[in-house]
Amino acid sequence: MKAVTGKAKPASKVDTYVKKLPPDTRAVVEALRRLIFAVAPQAHEDLKWGQPWYVGNKGVCYIAAFKDHVNLGFARGAELPDPAGRVEGTGKGMRHVKIRSAKEIDAAVKSLLREAFKLDAR
Repeated sequence: MKAVTGKAKPASKVDTYVKKLPPDTRAVVEALRRLIFAVAPQAHEDLKWGQPWYVGNKGVCYIAAFKDHVNLGFARGAELPDPAGRVEGTGKGMRHVKIRSAKEIDAAVKSLLREAFKLDAR
């Protein structure tokens, strides 16, 4: 995702994962990746449990591609403020936002990402 000056960057495991996705799903995943690095340029991206994970101090969020949507999941999602009501899920901690097109990646999603990385910094 990040350019290496003077050299071609080798494809990461996540790049390989993304290339295998159908075009509509790939567009959503690529837009989310760009947004995550815009919000948290320090984040480390890796493929864990078959999906892209983004780590600050600990695991912060993940992207899970499905046939008709993409989940942007949050490790501490139950702690996130969600005034737009976009967060779904139950249980102790994890939550996700379903995204069906890149157009659904809005200010609310960006705010959730900012808050998730703030929580991780504590």
